[in-house]
Amino acid sequence: MKVIEHLEKAKEPLISFELIPPKRGGDIRDVLQVLDNIIKFRPPFIDITSHSAEVIYEETPDGIKKRVKRKRPGTLGICALIQNKYNVDAVPHILVKGFTREETEDFMIELNYLQIDNILAVRGDDSGYEKPIPVGKSANRNALELVEQIVKMNKGHYLEDSLLDARPTNFCIGAGCYPEKHFEAPNLKADIKVAKQKIDAGADYLVTQMFYDNRYYFDYLEKCKEAGIDVPIIPGLKILTSKPQLHSIPKDFHVSIPSVLSDEIEKAKPEDVINIGVEWASDQVRELLDKNVPSVHFYIMLNSKPITLLMDRLKLFNKVF
Repeated sequence: MKVIEHLEKAKEPLISFELIPPKRGGDIRDVLQVLDNIIKFRPPFIDITSHSAEVIYEETPDGIKKRVKRKRPGTLGICALIQNKYNVDAVPHILVKGFTREETEDFMIELNYLQIDNILAVRGDDSGYEKPIPVGKSANRNALELVEQIVKMNKGHYLEDSLLDARPTNFCIGAGCYPEKHFEAPNLKADIKVAKQKIDAGADYLVTQMFYDNRYYFDYLEKCKEAGIDVPIIPGLKILTSKPQLHSIPKDFHVSIPSVLSDEIEKAKPEDVINIGVEWASDQVRELLDKNVPSVHFYIMLNSKPITLLMDRLKLFNKVF
């Protein structure tokens, strides 16, 4: 089932999750353990991130060597596992950066064969490696062009014009958005304009970057409504679990952490941070659900302990999951 259909048919709040593949050479049992732990919360869909190649510098007997490698392959296999073992809809991420349009088309063909109906189209982070585009190939420049490519395939238009009998795909398309604005956008108004362009191009829903102050989300909803965006906007949350995240999360994801939360974490013992993060997230979720958000999406990476603690705590507020 498509994400948009899950949202339309829901009779109670939906909780969804986002995982990352294990590092190259990692153990799939790590993913299975996380899935076994979160499946009891009945997620209608689970996102799996995708990762392009990046530059790695390694010490060798001959000095420092630069290598280009993809650290986390496996998105397609994990999506197939989620749908066939757990009967949960998988939402693979498709990236602009690091992939040609031809590679993207091949990936979507494989997803279509696996009867995976959902895609999240995102530009992707700068990995420090600019992949050369082979002669005769092409690349999307941004997430808008990626959405346009997916929509064309949904209409049966492939990159090879000679494929006159090509079957149309039927993907539900999600896209990212940024309540605190994308770090490259000059202002929030300009960033919302980009989000509107992705919706006008054919994206069916938006999911936000993580945030720790719900005011950013609610203000963003109002501004999107004023801009004519009327698709579901799913709030994305990540539970703080360690003191180093006070610096790494703002640096890596360009979001702010309220001083009340950061002050409390800085004063706490390291082993108490996860409980502080869970309590903060529970307050966020409670307020979001009281405002009738369509769903809450959790970025959990490969760590299911915080979300398990959060779900246990939310039961205290008589929420049904």
